[in-house]
Amino acid sequence: MKVAIAGGTGFVGKALTAELLKNGYDVYILTRNTNGKTNTEHKKYVKWMTADATPEHDLQDVKVFINLAGESLNSGRWTKERKQRILDSRISSTTEMIRIMKQLPNKPDVFVNASATGYYPISNTETFTEASKTVGIGFLAHTVKLWEETAQQAEEIGVRTVLTRFGVILGKADGALPRMALPYQLFAGGKIGSGQQWMSWIHLTDVARAILFAIENQDIHGPVNVTAPTPKTMDQLGKALAKTLHRPHWLFVPSIALKIILGEMSTLVLDGQKVLPEKLLAHQFTFRFPDIDAAFKDIYTKKG
Repeated sequence: MKVAIAGGTGFVGKALTAELLKNGYDVYILTRNTNGKTNTEHKKYVKWMTADATPEHDLQDVKVFINLAGESLNSGRWTKERKQRILDSRISSTTEMIRIMKQLPNKPDVFVNASATGYYPISNTETFTEASKTVGIGFLAHTVKLWEETAQQAEEIGVRTVLTRFGVILGKADGALPRMALPYQLFAGGKIGSGQQWMSWIHLTDVARAILFAIENQDIHGPVNVTAPTPKTMDQLGKALAKTLHRPHWLFVPSIALKIILGEMSTLVLDGQKVLPEKLLAHQFTFRFPDIDAAFKDIYTKKG
């Protein structure tokens, strides 16, 4: 079966591509620049999002479309201009995917669009599942809401649509974990803010497996929380990380300091939600790393 991925060369995209290839899929990676990229029998690069691109011509028999594209939330202060780029990059890639699907004479079976647990309100006391209807306030929630509304246009052309609400994805090479681990590696790790803010985390391996699971289960649609079933507070997660790295968990970083340093972006570490993957569990998805200690052990003892 053929799969098209936007964002296929990113943190999640690389892991997902490897998982799809391992399971016998042919993968078409949508990219603005195909120069220097080598096609193989089962992995091909297709130009998109440029003035001369006509990706629909190369995607005639694709049955699965996956959109992971979007500017990183973690790469700089959230200025007004940067927030607009973060939003625009997500809306434009999703809109283009829907345009491509509309052009195809044979519509794909499923569209998987990235989303985030930032959809839910910030809370230290509530628990959120896919059945939770209340939307958060602030930039992240606003972005996710618009992103999902755009993606759901695929339902109007008869394409099963899955909105993967990612939690904090843990992997050694990229994402949030290297930034979280650095203070501990320098013997300066410890409680951040109150420490009681929730971290709904998930191992990168389980992210790729969960997306494949959603693709292959036709009765899964709509929002899907892609989080481990055991969310932790920031303090619990920090202590587990310190234990794995054999470092102390002792330094206190006050909220005000992070707000001064990071500005509005400080919400990524100072605020959180307790989010459970109810839909994945109801469909009998088995997490390879449901426990934070096992996840950290795998990440930091695995070669490569």
